[in-house]
Amino acid sequence: MEAGDTAQQLAERCVAAMLERDPASNGLGMRLLRVAPGEADLSMQVAPHMLNGHRNCHGGFIFTLADSAFACACNSFDRITVGQSCTIHYIRPVMAGTVLTARARRVAEAGRSGIYDVLVVDEQEQAVATFRGQSRTVGGSMLGEGE
Repeated sequence: MEAGDTAQQLAERCVAAMLERDPASNGLGMRLLRVAPGEADLSMQVAPHMLNGHRNCHGGFIFTLADSAFACACNSFDRITVGQSCTIHYIRPVMAGTVLTARARRVAEAGRSGIYDVLVVDEQEQAVATFRGQSRTVGGSMLGEGE
């Protein structure tokens, strides 16, 4: 943490550093919309190559968007944090061209473990999926400072 960084500035720096080294999220065209301590919003447009045999967005791509938002939210404190477990519930199908937004929020934390909820919505704010992730802080700094 640089001297004078607010919690918001630290969250912005940490998530920018993480996304800079994240070819998976970048390769899928994910965009960071918002970050705050313990929170992150990411968006992604569903491309034709993301469709399954039913011509809907493959659940794995929706999961990946939610998981990336979860990762951004739990790594916004300059502590290297990984996903320990997660679940997803799909609510409605999504077609090619739809822009999805995943909104991750920390709901609980104890010691090195945290719980984050992610809501994935379409452009009409209709829920597409809900995701819950359990995080585990493993040590080290996202920014490599003070190590």
